[in-house]
Amino acid sequence: MPIESWIPESTLLSFLLVLARVSGAVAFVPFPGLRNGPDVTRVVFAVLLTWCLRPAWPHLVNTNPGMGTLTMWILSEAAVGVLLGLFIGFLVEAFQLGAQFLAVQAGYSYASTIDPTSQADSGVLAVVVQLLAGVCFFVTGVDRELIRALAHSLETIAPGQFHPGAAHSTAIIQAGADMFVTGLRVALPIIAFLLLVDVALALLGRMQSQLQLLSVAFPVKMLLTLFLLASLSAMFPVLFQTAARQTLRGITRAMGG
Repeated sequence: MPIESWIPESTLLSFLLVLARVSGAVAFVPFPGLRNGPDVTRVVFAVLLTWCLRPAWPHLVNTNPGMGTLTMWILSEAAVGVLLGLFIGFLVEAFQLGAQFLAVQAGYSYASTIDPTSQADSGVLAVVVQLLAGVCFFVTGVDRELIRALAHSLETIAPGQFHPGAAHSTAIIQAGADMFVTGLRVALPIIAFLLLVDVALALLGRMQSQLQLLSVAFPVKMLLTLFLLASLSAMFPVLFQTAARQTLRGITRAMGG
């Protein structure tokens, strides 16, 4: 029995287009541990998320696109998903960037470990902050907002009608700029304190040249960094939520909301 006899062609076409949009977002959204899982897991996740968006699927009536038109529609839908994924990717990357700034000043960049996301050598502090940002991604509800943004995009952007323009390029550039600003906001207070520590150690070495401050500076700065990070850990979800609101506003503008 052919599939068209029990699944309408319009429903199958809607599912394919929404799946292309969701897959584009899933490919770039840094879900913790998702990229390390089997490919089948990611495929199943994209299919299930597409099915969860079933009430927002576009209604395609009397539509019979050719192969060329269908290919352009799928590429257009994937571009929408990639745009959403890049926004969220910049959000998480901002905190990892701040951790890298801080690791260089505190001395943690001399030690590396395996990044569970990329399976590459990364700084210890950067890996910890990345995992913490992944936890905040779910705790602050950004995952639900992403699903809501996908559903909203299905209402504001018709299938195959997305055409990247100057406004979308500007939004992506602004999101990249906000990534650096957020990273500096995360790391700058501790970097400023470490600068005062360097000045104090330099003055101490000027007064007592016999002191081996080079061997003392590293453990002192590392311990102070850990103490400050523990003291400011309660502010991390607040910073993440503030940056997430700005990111979601950018997504809304890019999606025509």
